[in-house]
Amino acid sequence: MSTQTATTTMTPPRTEPGSDSRIGAVLRVHTVAWPLLIAWPVAILSSSFLISYTIYFLVDNDQEEGFTGSVFSVYGFVLAFYLQAMAQTFPFTLGMSVTRREFFSATALLALAQSAVFAAALYLLSVVEAATDGWGVWMRMFGLADYLTDNPLLQFLTIFSTLLLTTAIAIAAGAIYQRWRATGLLAAGVGVLGLGGIAAILITWARWWPAVGDWFADSPRALPLVALPLTGTAIAMAVAWLALRRATP
Repeated sequence: MSTQTATTTMTPPRTEPGSDSRIGAVLRVHTVAWPLLIAWPVAILSSSFLISYTIYFLVDNDQEEGFTGSVFSVYGFVLAFYLQAMAQTFPFTLGMSVTRREFFSATALLALAQSAVFAAALYLLSVVEAATDGWGVWMRMFGLADYLTDNPLLQFLTIFSTLLLTTAIAIAAGAIYQRWRATGLLAAGVGVLGLGGIAAILITWARWWPAVGDWFADSPRALPLVALPLTGTAIAMAVAWLALRRATP
């Protein structure tokens, strides 16, 4: 009896027949919310660009390049989309006989694809922006990564990795809410804030801030710009899966 139990426990899980089609079904359900997924970010970004451009045109910037943070609206909408995906789409798809693993896999695939598309669009806009001297008014809106590196590949990967990190944080927050509701979400927020505060206190006490600054300045650009956001993404997605696998809508 014990041998049979051990054998059963050690047998790896097999993919259920039709799981690929159900992952595709989840992707189609996600894309039903395409206005929030694509249309609204583009609309808000376009409106922000027109407002910023008009202001810079009127003030006659005189080649003193200025920065506008309007591009961060894309990150805000990405955050909103995946929060609503976890709050609304997840319970709906479970009623379609979709497993938690299939929902998680489909959502992760969508996050990868969306982050890549948005990163490519923002990078191309930054190239046009640089080539036109800030759209003719010395305005910098899309070229955020230009401040950090001159490498075109690193610029794209920086945008991609930070967008992906934003989606992962939203998915993790939504999964925690589904598993433990508001109490769990608040506890997670307090925990993250507490850990950050303790780290800041220790660094201040040990007088390590100059060393931390030197590390960011002297390390290869790919490490803080790409590797750290991707590491944060992996951690957030792991937390999301651990919470989601036992979540009950």
